[in-house]
Amino acid sequence: MDNNKIYIPNLSLGNTKSVVNMINRLGGEVIIANSPEDLLQAKKVILPGVGSFDVGMKELNEHGWVEALNIVALEKKIPVLGICLGMQFFFDESEEGVLPGLGWIPGKLIKFVSQPENPIKVPHMGWNAIKVYKSNGLFPIQDEELRYYFVHSYHAVCEDANHVVATAYHGSDVTASVQKDNIYGFQFHPEKSHRFGMELLKNFLSI
Repeated sequence: MDNNKIYIPNLSLGNTKSVVNMINRLGGEVIIANSPEDLLQAKKVILPGVGSFDVGMKELNEHGWVEALNIVALEKKIPVLGICLGMQFFFDESEEGVLPGLGWIPGKLIKFVSQPENPIKVPHMGWNAIKVYKSNGLFPIQDEELRYYFVHSYHAVCEDANHVVATAYHGSDVTASVQKDNIYGFQFHPEKSHRFGMELLKNFLSI
């Protein structure tokens, strides 16, 4: 079924293999798009990524991925899921660099800062509970605490609070998941979050 086919751009941004492995475990089929033209065939896209904002955006810009991503997300309006750095690309800008992001979700990325009166570890790394603010078909509706694995030094600040699906607490409430129409994002790593993350990716396959 096309619904179970997930296209992932062939980028040098890390964590693709672990995402592929989990999708395969769930019975989905991953197609690695080796060119922007390949991506245009997609019915669903996952954009994973780890590393720095400018390095990632430079690769997206120089190899034609930005145009293809804009077509599938904004024109064709197929489901697109960003993971970690992949989600951060959705925003306008990041304090980590100078290049503009994709601009799909109004807002920016700001760096965690540890203050004497509010000391925190930077990066925000490890398991953390989240608070889900609205149902979007991906997060399970249950009483059990939901915990996911995070690794990031910058966090998203949405201009429109309606785009925030879930938050985690790290010195303050920080954005853990976003959605705008067909565009979904997780700041955490579902592929490293065991059964909690598996449930999310299973639900993404089903939408």
